[in-house]
Amino acid sequence: MTTPPMTSKNALETADSIESRILDAALVQFEQVGIKKTTIEDIARRAGVDRVTVYRRVGSRDDVVQHVTTREVARVLAELAEIPERHHTLEDLVADIFVTVVTRWRTHPLLNKMLALEPERVLPQLTTDGGATFVMALAATTGALQRAVEDGMLPDSADLVTRAEIICRIVHSLVLQPEGTTPLGTSEELDAFARKYLAPIISG
Repeated sequence: MTTPPMTSKNALETADSIESRILDAALVQFEQVGIKKTTIEDIARRAGVDRVTVYRRVGSRDDVVQHVTTREVARVLAELAEIPERHHTLEDLVADIFVTVVTRWRTHPLLNKMLALEPERVLPQLTTDGGATFVMALAATTGALQRAVEDGMLPDSADLVTRAEIICRIVHSLVLQPEGTTPLGTSEELDAFARKYLAPIISG
């Protein structure tokens, strides 16, 4: 049996596979010891590659951090695309989106580890340097609401993106500062808050 020739598609899939292994390894390493104590050698060893491969496929440690962060954000946001299929009312949709996103970030191992051990590193990525990830969140939320428009749950409006942005900013604030006078510690409390306060913002 002969080995099939390496095509550009095969080469791309191989590169993607290696990059995924590197990011998977980095995620585990960061969750266990934090970013500050992680070296490129640690990531390479866990991924089963050499350090040169990490630099070539992903980049420096800061590049690895950025790639891991972006991928984790994308994973959470990917769930939003599936939520509209589960609901027939706007209130149910908004509540599910709100509870899902807030809960995912509140319980995310990497985020919790970084906020506890290295807040000076992670907070800029969530605030002053977090523009790209916020745009991703806004796009995903807007997409879910546009699906609601298509399904007849919500009238179309010229300011739909603005309404989606308000929701995203509320979620962002809750993730960064969960403490407040309004009880929002449980899924039930988050659900009730979304139905009473957020759904009216979306519906206008």
